[in-house]
Amino acid sequence: MTRAILLVLDSFGIGNAPDASAFGDAGADTLGHIARHRAASGRPLALPNLASLGLYHAHHRATGEWAEGVTPPDMLDGAYAAAAEISSGKDTPSGHWEIAGVPALFEWGYFLDETQSFPPDLLEALIERADLPGVLGNCHASGMPILEALGEEHIATGKPIVYTSADSVFQIAAHETHFGLDRLYALCEIARELLMPYNIGRVIARPFVGETASGFIGETPETFERTGNRRDYAIEPPTPTVLQKLHDDGGTVLGVGKIGDIYAHCGVSKVLKAHGHDALFDATLKAIDEAGERSLENKQTLVMTNFVDFDTLYGHRRDPDGYAEALEAFDRRLPEVLAKLRPEDLLILTADHGNDPTWTGTDHTREQVPVLASGAGLTPGPLGDEAGRLATFADIGQSLATHFGLTPMAHGSDFLTDSTTTTTGD
Repeated sequence: MTRAILLVLDSFGIGNAPDASAFGDAGADTLGHIARHRAASGRPLALPNLASLGLYHAHHRATGEWAEGVTPPDMLDGAYAAAAEISSGKDTPSGHWEIAGVPALFEWGYFLDETQSFPPDLLEALIERADLPGVLGNCHASGMPILEALGEEHIATGKPIVYTSADSVFQIAAHETHFGLDRLYALCEIARELLMPYNIGRVIARPFVGETASGFIGETPETFERTGNRRDYAIEPPTPTVLQKLHDDGGTVLGVGKIGDIYAHCGVSKVLKAHGHDALFDATLKAIDEAGERSLENKQTLVMTNFVDFDTLYGHRRDPDGYAEALEAFDRRLPEVLAKLRPEDLLILTADHGNDPTWTGTDHTREQVPVLASGAGLTPGPLGDEAGRLATFADIGQSLATHFGLTPMAHGSDFLTDSTTTTTGD
């Protein structure tokens, strides 16, 4: 009877958040700097469908400037806003939980030391529990460089590679064949248990393939590739998200990609796995069709997809050209989603944090995110306050609660009815 489609463009920030200086990110602007990079190359960024929904207008509200090289449309087909984050971190769980109406208002645990990052007692327990010969890494690192540096030694010794970043995360990389995928997953489950006292948001399994120079097929470490068998072991949200509320109310939540993992599978009725943006798009279209069938059975359905490659392949790797091309490819396929919408459906596109591919380092950036919405009786134009800004990502969760007729969330305002009942209490 009621459907909503929520697409998360992982890391697609639109300008530094009001508190960005506290994170060392004052001046970060994922969209703006990608547009500037492309304009300088003589190939202006072309996102006509996102622009029609209000993307460039949202960016203008966030930064006070129009992105370089783009021409904003005179007429819009969607409602738009720039949303700020009130969660304490700039990571995936914090952003997604807040999108679903549950901001992370506590402090995550972090491993701050660049080298020898993990407590010896933690590693000793992990090695003993998992019967490991030891571990490699134990540092802050980006995914591919650490594979190139330590992948051969990992294969030769059987020691998994453990590393972290500025996020609240413990990552374990291992070769799918030489170490074993199931063994990697089991190792991550042990790590998840051991890390609970440290309040670490996620343990991430980072499987890879490829052989060493002395391997059977003669490949080099430069050919190591991470696979689509990544798995995130997140802690559960502290209170029910709008996903959980909908599920508990008899509705259906179809999580595409890593959505199930991000929410620790709380409130996710069915997971549709896919690897790569085209496959994620195909799975999203399939889920929308399935939601249509369920709606005929008077079941309310939320389809939620995370498009992770923006973050992992282009943001963290500081590749503005790749990021731009991925955005344009996404934009070209967006009409396939729009064509499946019914007038009463609600479509929302947003992001969970920033990851400016022109920024220093390899970590996420604290940014505002776009909220582009269409359907459900919305009038094209700005959402939120008169400036087109939302005080929290939780406005999305609150609006979804209204759309599905659920009890209100504890945080956020409902932009579907112009509610002004924003709460940010404990």
